[in-house]
Amino acid sequence: MSSDFEGYEQDFAVLTAEITSKIARVPRLPPDEKKQMVANVEKQLEEAKELLEQMDLEVREIPPQSRGMYSNRMRSYKQEMGKLETDFKRSRIAYSDEVRNELLGDDGNSSENQRAHLLDNTERLERSSRRLEAGYQIAVETEQIGQEMLENLSHDREKIQRARERLRETDANLGKSSRILTGMLRRHETLYRGRTNRLRMDEA
Repeated sequence: MSSDFEGYEQDFAVLTAEITSKIARVPRLPPDEKKQMVANVEKQLEEAKELLEQMDLEVREIPPQSRGMYSNRMRSYKQEMGKLETDFKRSRIAYSDEVRNELLGDDGNSSENQRAHLLDNTERLERSSRRLEAGYQIAVETEQIGQEMLENLSHDREKIQRARERLRETDANLGKSSRILTGMLRRHETLYRGRTNRLRMDEA
C-alpha cells in the first residue's frame, strides 16, 4: 500500500512543480496565451486535488499505529495545495486587471483608489482562503478521528465476539463434563445397589 502512496506523491510533486512554473508565467504572457494558460492551470489544479484524494484514501487504509507519519505528510501537501490556489488567485486577479485595462484602453496608470480597492479585494480573498483551509483541515481531522473511533469499535467488537466464542466452548465443555460425571455417578449407584443386595442375601 505504501508503494501506491509514494507513487501518488511523485505524481503530485511533478504536477505541483509544473503548476508553480505556469502560475509565475501567467502575468507576463500576451492576452491570448494568458487565457489558455489559466485554463490549463485550472485543469492541473483539479488533477492535483484528485491525487490528494487518492492519497487520503490510501492513508485511511494504513493501520492506526503506522498512520502518523503519512498523516503529517498529507497535512504538508494540503498546505502546499492551498498555497498554490492562493497564488493562482493572485495571478488571475493581475491577469483580469490587465485584460480590463486593455479593453478600456487604460494606459496602466491606475488611480490610487483603484490600487487600494484591488489590494483590499486581494486581502479579502486571502482571508477567505485561509478560513477555507482551516475549515477543511478541521473537517479532515474530524474525519480521521471518526475513522479511528470506528476502527477501535470494530476491534472491540471482534474481542467481544471472541470472548463469546470462548464462553460457548466453555459451556460445551462443561456440558460434556457434566454428562460424564452423571454417567459415573449412575454407574457408582448401580454398583452400590448391587453390593447392598448381595450383602442382604448373604445375611439372610
